Amino acid sequence: MGEHDEERPARRLSGRVELFVWAVAIAIALLVLKQVFLPFATGNQYYLVVFLGLTLPLVFLCYRPRGRRVEPTEPTESAESAESDDDTPTLARNDNPGPLDWGFAAIALLVGLYPVIPLAIGDFGGGYDAFLNRQGILSTSDIVAGTLLLILVLEATRRTTGLVLPVVCVVFLAYSYYGGYLPQSWDVAHAGVDFSQIINALYNDQSGFYGIPLDVAATYIVLFTIYGAVLASSGAGTFFVDLSFAVFRRSRTAPGRTAALSGFLLGTVSGSGTATTVSLGAITWPVLRKAGYPRENAGGLLAASGIGAILSPPTLGAAAFIIAEYLETSYLTVLVWAIVPTLLYYLGIVFAVEADARRFGAKRVDIETPPVRTLLLRGGYHFLSLAIIVVFLALDIPPFTAVVYATGVAALFALVSRLVTAGADGPVAAFLGWLRALADSLAEGIRGALPVIAVCAAAGVITSTITKTGLGQVLAAALVDAAQALATNPTVVLTLTVVFAAVAVGVLGLAVPVTASFIIAWVVLGPALADLGVAPPEVAMFIFYYAVLSEVTPPTALASVAAAAITGGSVMKTMWQTWKYTLPAFLVPIAFVLTDNGSALLLQQPAGTVLWVAVVSALGVAALAVLTGGWLFGPARWPERALCAVAALLLLYLQPLSIAIGVGFFVVAIVVHLLMRSRETVRGQGA
Repeated sequence: MGEHDEERPARRLSGRVELFVWAVAIAIALLVLKQVFLPFATGNQYYLVVFLGLTLPLVFLCYRPRGRRVEPTEPTESAESAESDDDTPTLARNDNPGPLDWGFAAIALLVGLYPVIPLAIGDFGGGYDAFLNRQGILSTSDIVAGTLLLILVLEATRRTTGLVLPVVCVVFLAYSYYGGYLPQSWDVAHAGVDFSQIINALYNDQSGFYGIPLDVAATYIVLFTIYGAVLASSGAGTFFVDLSFAVFRRSRTAPGRTAALSGFLLGTVSGSGTATTVSLGAITWPVLRKAGYPRENAGGLLAASGIGAILSPPTLGAAAFIIAEYLETSYLTVLVWAIVPTLLYYLGIVFAVEADARRFGAKRVDIETPPVRTLLLRGGYHFLSLAIIVVFLALDIPPFTAVVYATGVAALFALVSRLVTAGADGPVAAFLGWLRALADSLAEGIRGALPVIAVCAAAGVITSTITKTGLGQVLAAALVDAAQALATNPTVVLTLTVVFAAVAVGVLGLAVPVTASFIIAWVVLGPALADLGVAPPEVAMFIFYYAVLSEVTPPTALASVAAAAITGGSVMKTMWQTWKYTLPAFLVPIAFVLTDNGSALLLQQPAGTVLWVAVVSALGVAALAVLTGGWLFGPARWPERALCAVAALLLLYLQPLSIAIGVGFFVVAIVVHLLMRSRETVRGQGA
C-alpha cells in the first residue's frame, strides 16, 4: 500500500550491498511484526525512535542523491545475442551507494538510535529514560544529534520525493526561529522560538519527528505495504486483471471498462497510484491500442484508474490512517466513509469510457481468458485476505493486527498454490521457493514504505512549528476573513471558504506528496472549515480527496507521466486527458461540506437519505461526464454541455430546491440534444 506515487526511482542494488539491504529490511519487518504482538515495555515512542533509527539509514542506501536512473554503460542485447544461448547479463553502471551514502547511513543510524543508547560518556547518551528526563533542557550532545537528524530527515525526503517538501520544512523552521523579527502588527508574528527549543520539540517531544505521522507509518502503513507485497507475489495482481478481462470481454467498451475495474482491484493490492498505473498499463495498454484508443486517451484512462487505488477500500492511501488517528476513530470507519465517494469516482471514469469508446469508434477486441467461474474457482481465494481485514475490523480488532492475520492468510494460500502446482522439482523445492518469495515480500514491504517514512518524519517539522507558534489558527482565520470580505451571507461565506480551501489543497498537492499535503492542510485549513460548522469527518475526507486529486492535476501528475511513458503519448496531453477522466470526482468532495445532506455520502445518515443522496450525486457525476466527454446520445455540443455544467453544480449542492432545478437543467440539456440530433438527421436525409 506504499504510496509509490510520492516516490523517486530507487537504486538497482546488486551484489553484497543488495544482500545486506535485503537482510536489514527483513530484520526491520520482523521487528514491526514483533511490535504488534510483543510491544516494547518502554512505550510506543521508544519503538518509534528505534524504527526511525533503523529505516532512515536504508533511505541513503536505496535512493540516489539525484533522482535519475542509472543507464547501462553498454547497449542492451542485440537481436542476434538475444536469440543466442548466451545468458551473459547486460553490463550496467554500478548503482550501489558510494562512500558519502554510507557515511550518511552511519550517521543516521547513530543519531537516530542516540536517544536509546545506554552508553553514557559525559553528557552523551545515558539511555532512553535519561534522554526523556532532559526534555526542555537538552544537553549539547542532544542538540548536536537532533540537528544532524533534522538535516538527514530533510535530505532523505529530498532523495525520495524531491526538493519541495524539504524547502517547505526549512521555511517553517525559519518562521519558528525568526518569528520575533516580524512586525508585531502582523497576525503571523510571534515571540520566536530558541533553536535549542526547536530541536527539543522535534527530537524529544511527541509533536516532532515521533508524532502521529511517523506513528501511523510505523504501525499501519508499513504493515500494509508488507501485505501488498505478499499479496502481489502470490499472483493476486494477475488474477485481478484476468478477472476484469473475463467480465467485460464481449463489448467494444470492454477494454476501457477492464482498465477501470482492474485499477480498482489492483488498488486493493498496492494502494499506490503510480505503481498501479504502471502495473495496469503493462497489461492493458496493448488491448486498448487494439481497440483503437488514442495514446493520450489510453494514458489518461490508465492514470485515472491507477490514482483510484489511493481511494479504494480496504487499503486506502497513507493519509487515511492519519485520519483515523487524528479523529480518534477506527480505520474501519474511515473505510466506510470512503465507499460511496469511491464508487462515484469510478462511475465518472465509466461514463467517460462509454463516451470515448463511441466518440472515436473503439473496436471490439476478443480476449482469450477462462470463464469468470473458472477464474474464481482457481484464484478466488485472493479475495479472502481482503475480506479478513474487513471482518476483523468489524470485530473491533485493530487494523495493524487485522492486516498481519490477512498477510498470514495470503502467504498460506500462496504456499498451498505452489504445492498444488509443484512440478518435477517436488514439494520441497516449492516450499523453499515460497520461503524465498515471502522473505522478498517482507524486504519489499519495508523498501516500499521508505518514502512515506521520510515524508512522515519531515511532516513532524511542519506540525511541530504550527503547534508551537499557533500559525494554524492564524492562517485559518485569514481564510475565513477573506471569504467574509467578499460576502456576508453564511452560505456564500462557507461556499467561498470551501472553494478557497479546495484550491489551496490542490496547489499544495502539486508541490508535495499526498500524505504531506493532507497533514499540512489538516492543521491549516481544517480549523477554518471547523469554525464554519463543518463536522470533522467531512473536513478530513474533503481534504483527503483533494490531496489525492491533486495527483492528477497538471503540470505535476506523476501517474500521467508514467502512463505516457507506457503508451508513448504526449505527457501534457495525457495529463489533460487524466484530468478530464477525473473531473467529475473533483466536485463530489465539495458536496461533503456544503450542506448537512453531504454527510450522507460518507454513510453518516439513515439508509433512505444515503440512497437518494447517492442517486442525485451519481446524476451530477453523469452531467459532469457529458461536459468533459462531449457525448450524450451522440456528440454533445457546447449548449448541452453548458446546461449539464449548471445541472451538475446544482445537483451536487444536495438541497431539494437546487436538486429540482438541476434536474430541470439536465432534462433541458437532453431535450436540446435530441432536437439538434433530429435536425441533423433530417438535414442528412435531405442531402
